[in-house]
Amino acid sequence: MSVAGRGRLPRWLKVTFTLWMLFWAPSVALRIGVQNYLWLCNLANFLLLAGLWAESRRLVSMAWLATALVGSLWALDAGVAWASGWHPIGGTEYMFDAEIPLSVRLLSLYHLVLPLVAGFGVARLGYDRVALAWQTALTWAAILAARALTDPSRNVNWVEGPFGGAQAWLPDGLYVIALMLAWPLALYLPVHLATLSLMRRRA
Repeated sequence: MSVAGRGRLPRWLKVTFTLWMLFWAPSVALRIGVQNYLWLCNLANFLLLAGLWAESRRLVSMAWLATALVGSLWALDAGVAWASGWHPIGGTEYMFDAEIPLSVRLLSLYHLVLPLVAGFGVARLGYDRVALAWQTALTWAAILAARALTDPSRNVNWVEGPFGGAQAWLPDGLYVIALMLAWPLALYLPVHLATLSLMRRRA
């Protein structure tokens, strides 16, 4: 069951986002490597591209869950660090690492825009409450794939430790299980509940 909405998505949005993806996806592959596609925020780019063109409530809702809180926290951490040099949360230190080319760091600025696009899509198409289960399943698959297939130094999806650092307080297997539980509970469930409440009020 989903919370219904009305209205279709404008073509200009689909075309603009497609042009962005035609630039972003090859740039990531060439400059950083395809392993980085497994980052959940990066996967959300592909979800949203498919969701916009298909006008799929489920795919757009999944992208919304993946980016709403994550993008807001990313923006907060990067913004405070830019203004003061202090990272209140952590995870955006790479944006200020002079050893990383500026062109590579700028590719991450989509974190600021993706929640807006996904949120607009949800406002127009409605929110699919089943998206929470689907995004959780995708998250678990991405975490396991990152653990098995990526270079540990990249710490994709924080499979080696939270906020870009290593962890040593839990056995590796137990940490991965905890990560798989924490990601949807801490980052998706609050967005899911808040969105359902907002859509009910609108209805």
